[in-house]
Amino acid sequence: MNKTLILEDFKVGVDNVIFSVDTEQNRLLVLLVKRKEEPFINTWSLPGTLVQKGESLEDAAYRILAEKILVENLYLEQLYSFGEPERDPREAPDSYNIRYLSVSYFAIVRFEEAELITDRVTGIAWYPIDQIPDLAFDHNQILDYGYRRLKNKLEYSPVAFDVLPELFTLGDLYQFYTTILGEGFSDYSNFRTRLLKLGFLYDTGVKTSRGAGRPASLYRFDAEAFAPLKDKPLVFV
Repeated sequence: MNKTLILEDFKVGVDNVIFSVDTEQNRLLVLLVKRKEEPFINTWSLPGTLVQKGESLEDAAYRILAEKILVENLYLEQLYSFGEPERDPREAPDSYNIRYLSVSYFAIVRFEEAELITDRVTGIAWYPIDQIPDLAFDHNQILDYGYRRLKNKLEYSPVAFDVLPELFTLGDLYQFYTTILGEGFSDYSNFRTRLLKLGFLYDTGVKTSRGAGRPASLYRFDAEAFAPLKDKPLVFV
């Protein structure tokens, strides 16, 4: 006897883990918003939205970003899909009785460049990664997953160059890495030697002075030089 298949009714949402790298104070921050409606009213959560009719998942992720921050340089990537039963109280039979699937994305921006749109959005703040409160839904789990992906991504891909300005010093680059990976991941000398040996950083010949230190060379990421390495196992640091 064949069983009748009972298919779930789904609503699809997108939740963004938006990381901000504050190299001045050596902090990795995450953007949180305070929910204004049930469930979890007045509880901090990741910025999210339900996908609108005719809208792609990626467009929904970019819409979340555009509604919350102004920024020019950023990196955005799909993270994972979270769809365990009962992850959302609205799935209960006495509520909407519909499953809620979250397709998550993670983004990286520089703190000094990202401006919060506070004139249109209230209850929004950057939280240090080590001071995250209990979040709504399963957002702590999503954030933990995103943080692991971010650290892993930084170690084997040129994601940092999507976030840094076009011209940067090796000191800028090193500080970006240490803010995310921690001080113990590599000393500056080894980091510098490793990155220059890979051959995709172009020395512009221009130097910049900051404070009383020696002028530092400005570099540019050379995508063409990196192309042959793109599909090879590569550890940046």
